[in-house]
Amino acid sequence: MRDQDTNPHQPPLSWHAEGQGTVLARLGGSEESGLSAAEAARRLAQHGPNQLPPPERRGPVVRFLLQFHNPLIYVLLAAAAVTYALEDYIDATVIMAVVIINAIIGFVQEGKAERALEAVRAMLASRANVVRQGERRDIDAREVVPGDIVLLESGARVPADLRLLRAKNLQIDESALTGESAPVAKGVGAVDETAELADRVSMAYSGTLVTFGQARGLVVATGPATEIGRIGALVAGVESLATPLTRRLDQFARQITLFILAVSLITFLYGHYIAGMPVLTSFSPWSVLRLQRSLRDCPPSSPSHSPSAPVSWRNNGPSSVACRRWKRSDRSRLSAPTRPAR
Repeated sequence: MRDQDTNPHQPPLSWHAEGQGTVLARLGGSEESGLSAAEAARRLAQHGPNQLPPPERRGPVVRFLLQFHNPLIYVLLAAAAVTYALEDYIDATVIMAVVIINAIIGFVQEGKAERALEAVRAMLASRANVVRQGERRDIDAREVVPGDIVLLESGARVPADLRLLRAKNLQIDESALTGESAPVAKGVGAVDETAELADRVSMAYSGTLVTFGQARGLVVATGPATEIGRIGALVAGVESLATPLTRRLDQFARQITLFILAVSLITFLYGHYIAGMPVLTSFSPWSVLRLQRSLRDCPPSSPSHSPSAPVSWRNNGPSSVACRRWKRSDRSRLSAPTRPAR
């Protein structure tokens, strides 16, 4: 016996439009005696076990770290590091909290997507009643092969895609595949080749549930070649869709990142090279603003208003001779800069 056109990598055949005799001839099966043990073993080696391949997974650590792979997140992390170095612990803690919360949300969402793939695999049957060598046998559903004769009854889950050969008051819940909430009445007559999945009454698909009646069917597809297997492959291979909104958001993220970097560079250059502030202190715009306000409070005769007498810094603060009206509180705040009081 030789099974033809059952390669799972080939496009699916229109089994629903074929007559029972044609399907049996193609798969080399026998409705009464089923497959022999040797033939079943050969086909199992040829087609592989009747199960969906496990989805490719990234470890939880890798998934969590990938949540930080974003230009804006890089800027926030750098800002948190600089703010911590300036001993502004409250701001640094707030920034890190925002970054970590964002990473946790993304991590949880990716976990839900992976659980959806597991839910598809959980829909497959664990056991199957088949006819082999003229005897009814209860076997592991993973051992079902194309050409097997499967027996269905109420409450059973269909172990593979079947072309029905006999049906008695058969009704099957196909909501997982078609979305139909009501069970579908099945029969054995061939239907039009162009019929939609929900209208193929001569077929019983893997993962669906028999709600009423009895039937006998011929296995035409197993594992990834089944309809539920194709759905699993589509879910596993789905990629993020770049909608106009997401493209605009990505563009906005790049623009605001460049803006933040430009403002930080200008603040650093002004604070360090013009105002003579220490390197770390010059990163803080609040220190630059406080310096400007303090210099405006100086009297006109103060040396700090002379281009030839720049403000001198010592111990992270301006010298008292640069401006007699420089307040002690200002000097202490510039030594450990924080935001000005609101």
